[in-house]
Amino acid sequence: MKNLTLRQLRYVEALVRHSHFGRAAEACSISQPALSMQIKELEETLGLALFERSARQVRLTGFGSEFALRAREILRSIDALGELAQAWQDRLVGPLRIGVIPTVAPYLLPTIVGNLARLHEGLDIHVRETLTPRLIQELIDGRLDTAIVALPVSEPSFTEVALFTESFVLVRPSEDAGKPVPDRDSLREMRLLLLEEGHCFRDQALAFCNLSSVRTRELLDGSSLSTLVQMVGAGIGVTLIPEMAVAMETRSAPVSITRFADPQPSRTIGMIWRKTSPLLLQLLEISEIVRQSADLFRLRQEQAQLATKASQ
Repeated sequence: MKNLTLRQLRYVEALVRHSHFGRAAEACSISQPALSMQIKELEETLGLALFERSARQVRLTGFGSEFALRAREILRSIDALGELAQAWQDRLVGPLRIGVIPTVAPYLLPTIVGNLARLHEGLDIHVRETLTPRLIQELIDGRLDTAIVALPVSEPSFTEVALFTESFVLVRPSEDAGKPVPDRDSLREMRLLLLEEGHCFRDQALAFCNLSSVRTRELLDGSSLSTLVQMVGAGIGVTLIPEMAVAMETRSAPVSITRFADPQPSRTIGMIWRKTSPLLLQLLEISEIVRQSADLFRLRQEQAQLATKASQ
């Protein structure tokens, strides 16, 4: 098997992940014919087919499934060697793969990435924005170094570091601005707009409202907080959004913001990474930069709100 290469293993991994030669080739930054040729040469070297090909789909053979599993283990070990080398350096340099949930990314990422780049010029930051279950799986698979999510995730193989806690606010049409703050019972009777299935923020909102899975069928789903707020502005219903999203999402919609009485609904945002990661000290340092970035972001928000009130 002297002709077996790590590059071919990475091509196999990409094809397994995307189940499509074109998308896998794009992810590997090579042409589709080149990828196909590399896979074919690997299969010829092995003497067995790895993939069953059809006009619409690419799927692993039985041997291919076992091969892909072993290949992933080898690639994770290779990646770990790179991480180990980085961990022995005096400063943070090289690639840093960060995952972020969608209800945090648009608001905090510019500040976080800016501060990381300013404090550690040698960092090559790669950001992945997606839902929590995908971030967890990609972190387990070694495709991410760390992720910023809502805690807890309760994954035994992860380290969790809490960064900050923020409240949820109620978004209502502007004409409801003077109405009393609804309690949970009243909120359950309203037409509540929520993020679609898979978002942890949806689950947190449902938990606060104490709504059952049956009741949620009567609600309306949106793909982003921006969509939900615009729907509220159109008079379709009400929604909950995190405090950090208020300034950006409500500036162009005719809505009013209402804060709940204590105890307010809230979430804890934190960073997670594999306990086995050799980047422990670096990730702890990065988590502190993320914490400071969040504090800076909230301070700027408060200053902007004070400036707005002063001008009215």
